[in-house]
Amino acid sequence: MARPIEKDGVVFRRNGTKFLWMRYRDKDGIYKRESTLTEDRQEALRKLRLRLDARDQNVLEIVRRGENLSFGQWVDTFMENYSKPPYRTQKTHVANIRAVKHLKAAFAICKLLDISPDDVESYLRKRMRQRALVKTALGYREGRPLKPATVHQELRVLRRILNVAVRKRLIPSNPCSGVEFPVAIRGLFRPHYVTWSEQQHIERHAPAHLRNVVRIITETGLRIYKELMPVTKEQVDLANSVLWIPDSKTPTGVAELPLTAMAVQAFRDQMALAGSSNYLFPSEESATGYQRSLRTVWRLTLRRAKVPYFRIYDLRSTYATRLSAGGVADEWVTQLLRQSDSKVFKKYSQMKLRMQREALEKMNRLANEMAVEVTTAVQGSKNLCTVPAQF
Repeated sequence: MARPIEKDGVVFRRNGTKFLWMRYRDKDGIYKRESTLTEDRQEALRKLRLRLDARDQNVLEIVRRGENLSFGQWVDTFMENYSKPPYRTQKTHVANIRAVKHLKAAFAICKLLDISPDDVESYLRKRMRQRALVKTALGYREGRPLKPATVHQELRVLRRILNVAVRKRLIPSNPCSGVEFPVAIRGLFRPHYVTWSEQQHIERHAPAHLRNVVRIITETGLRIYKELMPVTKEQVDLANSVLWIPDSKTPTGVAELPLTAMAVQAFRDQMALAGSSNYLFPSEESATGYQRSLRTVWRLTLRRAKVPYFRIYDLRSTYATRLSAGGVADEWVTQLLRQSDSKVFKKYSQMKLRMQREALEKMNRLANEMAVEVTTAVQGSKNLCTVPAQF
């Protein structure tokens, strides 16, 4: 009769070695011996527990492979299998390529498991002190300091890469979760709320097609490049005031979107501008047949209108803010934005200080229009009194 197994694993000190070792059985009952690479017994026991948990979850080989996997090797795997369409859009893949060039320079030879929050913070500080390289006819020269947004984008890509590694059980946790970002980066992506008067001023200086874009986004909240630019005439049902969105950034974005009267008129005007093209925003220079970018015309329009630059994507935030200001419940705003996570809604809606000031201004204007009462000073009295006007 075989001896019963009393323990799944044990930590012991091997003769002639500095570090503690661990011995445990794999899923086939075969003994495995490994160095814990630590002299601390508590840390060694923790590593043993991780091994046993990985064995019980049938991911032991994956975890062991992750310990020998370098960051550069994992990045190559990520870029090939998790960065390209259809997992990510082509635009996101291009942004990942730019960020990965700097990330690999810093972490390429590091083991995936060895990257710590301190390493990530050191990389962040180093990048914030660097300057952008400008390509000239004579070579590269240093330009202005890197923008916080540039460094933050690299950290977002790093977090995304390591999140996939966590899901694949190659590392136990993402070191980016313990990183403290500089104050300069916090609130970096605060959306700009466009007031109605500012929108009208921009529209007066905008070409006809951009004027229609501004009206459509502020009335529907469409994503500019993923949803609005590829729209065809068949997707717009003016009779029923509905727009069909067959492709979007998220699965919840695929939906029928109701249109306001102002949006219907903007779509009707754009159809007239599009002429015989099937696309609402046709372009002969684009291989897709429709416009792919509005950055230049948007920047020039704001310059003509003498309005400080803000992203055209902030018009989507304006749509969410106006719904909130109109008393629409947050759950409905999330559905109209076609977001799967209600937390994302907070990034778009800016019902805060500026709109509170607008509410105060509106209250004051109403008060100034009340001419049925006048304030008079009573002669010989130290107090002021308000008496009805006599007509």
